[in-house]
Parts: sequence; structure tokens; C-alpha cells
Amino acid sequence: MVARILEILSAFIVATISTLGYGGIVLLMAIESACIPLPSEIIMPFSGYLVYTGRFNIWLVSIAGAFGCVVGSLVAYWVGMYGGRPLIEKYGKYILVSHHDLDLADRWFDRFGEAIVFVSRLLPAIRTFIAFPAGVARMNLKKFVIYTFAGSLPWCFGLAYVGQKLGEQWDKDPRLKSLFHRFDFVIGIVIVLAAAWWIWRHVRHTQRAKS
Repeated sequence: MVARILEILSAFIVATISTLGYGGIVLLMAIESACIPLPSEIIMPFSGYLVYTGRFNIWLVSIAGAFGCVVGSLVAYWVGMYGGRPLIEKYGKYILVSHHDLDLADRWFDRFGEAIVFVSRLLPAIRTFIAFPAGVARMNLKKFVIYTFAGSLPWCFGLAYVGQKLGEQWDKDPRLKSLFHRFDFVIGIVIVLAAAWWIWRHVRHTQRAKS
């Protein structure tokens, strides 16, 4: 079951990038940055592997990924700007955004100011939700776009670089193939457990808010 979930998820990512090229990277990273659980840890390394095959350029891959992050984050930014926190609190549950997530993002934004938009792109969880309070606070749109892109670029480049280097080693060392196959199940378990934890924490924080 776990291997099947991983296979379906990976197949969707691979098919999208293979069909749409750089546009597929933009689309997938935009989805990931719009609070929809589609792991960039699969998207960008596979893109990096295609750099190794000669289909892509690593800088264009990284820029496409960062641009996708901006597009997805703008969705959350505008939701925060035009709908305010009440709208997010009302409908956020459908994408597993809890009051706790919003409170955390608010605290980080209040404490560190607009600079956290840049820093948060390298931090788990907070990297996506920080766009909401930025929109609610009506942060300057130009600054928001620049900070989001600048913070996302090294993240995308790093993951793509890993994928490229793994691709180079893939053909050099046949043992790496068997090693990857051994870890397929482990990776699948990690992804499923991460998703289960995310859902659990969302339910827990929602129940606490009601009590």
C-alpha cells in the first residue's frame, strides 16, 4: 500500500515534468507552495536528474522551481489580503491549515518582520504558511515577491543539485540502484508517516481550539 502511494505520487510528478518540461516544474512547485501536500523533495531532485540526462539546465530548473514557489505563495498572500484571517480560519481546514499554523506564522511574522518571508523558504511548515500573515498585513507586494523568490532559489537549487549528482552516480555504481530499491519502501513509509502526522496535528489543534 505504501509503495503504491509513493509510486502514484512519483508517477504523477514524473509525468507532469516529462510532459510540460520547465512549465511542469513551475506548476508542481506552485501547488506545493499553495499548501497542497506535494513534496518538493521529489519534484526538484527528479528535475535535477533530468539535468544530468541533458534535458534541462540546472539554473533554469532552479529558477522555474523558485518561480513556482512565488506563484503558489501569491495565492496564499491574496487569500490573506482579500479574505483576511477569518476566511482562512473558515476554509483552511479543507487543506489542513489549523489555527495553530496561522498563530505560528503570525508570531514569526510579528517577531521578525518582513525578512521572515525570505528566511522561511528554507524552514519546514512555516515556509508555506508565512504567506498568509504577509497578505493580512498587506506587505508590499514587490518585496513579498522578491523575498519569496530569493529564499526559494537556494532551496530549489540544492534539491536539484542532489538529483543531478545522484544521477551521475547512478550509472557509475550499479550498487546504487539496488540501494535505491531497498530504500523505496523506507522513503514511502516516511512520506506516509509525515502525512499522518500532519493530519493528526491538524485534528489535535482543531479539537483544542473547540474546547
